[in-house]
Amino acid sequence: MKEKRWILREDYDKEVVERLAEAIGVDQIIATLLVERGITTFEEARCFFRPSLDQLHDPFRMKDMDRAIARINEAVRRRERILVYGDYDVDGTSAVSLVYSYLSTFHRNIDFYIPDRDSEGYGISFQGIDYAHETGVKLVIALDCGIKAMEQVAYAKERGIDFIIGDHHLPDGENIPQAAAVLDPKRVDCPYPFKELSGCGIGFKIVEAREEQRMGVRLCDRPDQLDPARREKRDRLQLELLKYLDLVAVSIASDIVPIMGENRVLASFGLKVINTKPRPGIEAILTYGHIARRSEEEIASHPEVKGYFCKELNISDLVFLVGPRINAAGRIRSAFDSVRLLLSDNAEQADMLAMEIDNYNTERKDLDSAATEEAKRRIECNPVLKGKKCIVLFDETWHKGVVGIVASRLVEAYYKPTVIFTRSTDDLITGSARSIKEFDVHAALEQCSDLLEHFGGHKCAAGVSVRPENFEAFKQRFEEVVEQTLQTDSMVPEIEIDAGLDFGRHITPKFLRILKQFSPFGPDNNLPVFVSHSLVDTGYSRIVGTNHLKFSVVSLESRSRPFPAIGFQLGECYPRMKKGDSFRMCYTLEENYWNGKTEIQLNVKDIQFED
Repeated sequence: MKEKRWILREDYDKEVVERLAEAIGVDQIIATLLVERGITTFEEARCFFRPSLDQLHDPFRMKDMDRAIARINEAVRRRERILVYGDYDVDGTSAVSLVYSYLSTFHRNIDFYIPDRDSEGYGISFQGIDYAHETGVKLVIALDCGIKAMEQVAYAKERGIDFIIGDHHLPDGENIPQAAAVLDPKRVDCPYPFKELSGCGIGFKIVEAREEQRMGVRLCDRPDQLDPARREKRDRLQLELLKYLDLVAVSIASDIVPIMGENRVLASFGLKVINTKPRPGIEAILTYGHIARRSEEEIASHPEVKGYFCKELNISDLVFLVGPRINAAGRIRSAFDSVRLLLSDNAEQADMLAMEIDNYNTERKDLDSAATEEAKRRIECNPVLKGKKCIVLFDETWHKGVVGIVASRLVEAYYKPTVIFTRSTDDLITGSARSIKEFDVHAALEQCSDLLEHFGGHKCAAGVSVRPENFEAFKQRFEEVVEQTLQTDSMVPEIEIDAGLDFGRHITPKFLRILKQFSPFGPDNNLPVFVSHSLVDTGYSRIVGTNHLKFSVVSLESRSRPFPAIGFQLGECYPRMKKGDSFRMCYTLEENYWNGKTEIQLNVKDIQFED
């Protein structure tokens, strides 16, 4: 079991906590969790607990949004051919699906394009522009990519093609493409107040802006401040836009963007759509993930859904059930299939596409499992490699579509910045970088940029390409940067603890009900982690599965009632726990459904014995 650092959060003002607890009528623990999330006033707490679409920002506050909508309207008026272009990952394909499905409701001369991972790589490709030119396209709307595509946009302009860029990645300083419009909240000159939208979120803001302009009312208008006629218009606007939010929620979950502010509102309403009336493509994906939107009685009476279970989906379900399947098509074959699935309005067609994509996902699992095991074997057999502060590996047989997953698996296993490379079809070595919390991998790649063909990403993840003759020089440079930058004591996984809990006083159904209102959970609003001390096993601990610890725990201090607990990959703790040694543990609270009953269960993250 890998050692972990426990960090108890204390980055808040206790007086602010006390004032907030009194203002909204909650206990100190709940108030502490809110203040840790930047919520310090009654109004902020109201918005947090009651997300509303009028909390969204005016899309026209985004730099160039007026120009983007004007150019789209011009294309519609002139009946020009429009191409919706996006990256091959979940965010890109969901963004393309959203904008294409919207535009196609009133404009027939439209197409979409996803670059091939192997032959074109990430972002706007010259091959994609050639396709646009050959098919008579006059306007390309690029989503989840393009903020650094200066040469490509210029190449398109020479061929009479305009671009609207809708990206959320960091631009190259103040240097942006000379497009008809460049929408990116991270532009230094963009006044849009929320900077962390997903690529699909940018696509949604385009749709929102055009619909607001068409209907003459804004989503951010408070309904109680409108006259009846305008309120009715706003209600229709909201209904029109709601149907796109399932795609936005999937992108937010899969692209690991912060689930605070505008993203939290979009994700909340998107989950409601998915849990009530998802589009046929998402419904089909859920079927292959063994999730059925049926009652337990219906499941019991229908043998065709045997083995399925009914539950309310959350962000984690989108991350682990929906996202990987949408991604699998682009990793193994073509992300065009993912877009076709998400655009499908026919349940039978969607089911056929989802079955094919589920097969891709199975193949992807086999490929990434084999590559991960081979990478671990190399590391374990090489003491020099194992002793380094980072991992840089190359194998030309590894599938290009899974190197990012392999890098993530190795970070999880060794907690080191990792770059995994394979051979690309264009005589380049292409890789994916993943990092740990304490190390900015994008900044490290910038220090190696003279050896790279191109790279892009953010602090925790990046894509990179290098010529074969420069690979060893890059590897050495990267290792030097990591060695000089990363302190050894930072290379221990960290568990950030939100608060301490007393078993007897705090863990109650009411406390859990309030805690559930903090959802949807994700980056910047993670499921709260708690710590408790002086605990003992009640004598029923056992190992389940491969190495999971199932037990029941009580507090020696408060003499609380026992709580069931599960600790994944914590089987090493079993011998001492069975002996009756006292311990402290950090955990999250969850509801466990079993045999028709619901109970509070502790999901244990780590255990430390109190010697």
